[in-house]
Amino acid sequence: MNIRTISALAAGALLAATTACGAQSLDSGGAAAPADGGTAAVTLDQAPTEEKAADVINAITPDKDLAAKAPARLKTQGLKVVTSVGYPPMEVYASDGKTAIGFDPALARAIARKLGAKVTISDEEFNSQIPGVLTGRYDFVISSMSDTPERQKQVTFVDYVQAGAGLLVKKGNPAKINGPADVCGKTVSVVDNGSSMELAEQYDADCKKDGKPAVDILKFPGDQEALIQVTGGRAQATITDYVVAASKAADPKLDVEAMALEGTESPWGIGMKPDDKELVESVKGALDSLIAGGEYANLLKAWNLDKLAVQSAVVNGGK
Repeated sequence: MNIRTISALAAGALLAATTACGAQSLDSGGAAAPADGGTAAVTLDQAPTEEKAADVINAITPDKDLAAKAPARLKTQGLKVVTSVGYPPMEVYASDGKTAIGFDPALARAIARKLGAKVTISDEEFNSQIPGVLTGRYDFVISSMSDTPERQKQVTFVDYVQAGAGLLVKKGNPAKINGPADVCGKTVSVVDNGSSMELAEQYDADCKKDGKPAVDILKFPGDQEALIQVTGGRAQATITDYVVAASKAADPKLDVEAMALEGTESPWGIGMKPDDKELVESVKGALDSLIAGGEYANLLKAWNLDKLAVQSAVVNGGK
């Protein structure tokens, strides 16, 4: 379920994925030989040292068949990825305040290595990401984005995790909110134009249908702004992705607790231009290869996200 945060930090700034080092043969994993038979090799990126899955990523070697079938532009331009940093544990900054780490950047780097390509990761405001892909500024978006029929009208998704939503409330749950039925008459903060807003609107409609007080929905551009409404007492709850809610609840400084919203699980997808079929197939093939080889499971484990695992890469699985 994408209940997306929008990072106000360095929006639109291009993040260098990392410094490259150690050219090796395609077989040994440091550099990918060009599929066209040329002599120049692509020196692959090494994962940032603060990336929890760095060892897993750096051990990934290019798949010769996948690299040969990948779009030729990846050999010269690298893989251009967009995300929104500031949504732990999916996307966060390393201590330098510039380098993107977290599960989404980790998977992007792993896919790039499977395809024998370098990678750059850019931080963009959530609503700018799909337009950036459609205009060709980016090859794909991986940003905890729900694969929905509405979004499928714009991009083609390769689904990479199955995730659900959660509620964050103040520690001790003084408002006694334990599920959707308890938000009637309460103030709930959400990220504007995301799945959290859709859920809040659904709960509001259900309250009114049952003759209960409406939900007062506060909309904000980012997840952090929505959370502040709870910690500051303006809202009694905020809806976000459960993995993010659990991460926030683990921070004693925030003084909040999380609960899962059952039945909200849905696929998150890597979004690409529908007519970029070669790239769609390449990304699907790379993800399937990572799943089969065990690297995918190890990436999830490194970020304590084992429960989000999918068994295979599915195209446009959102319903």
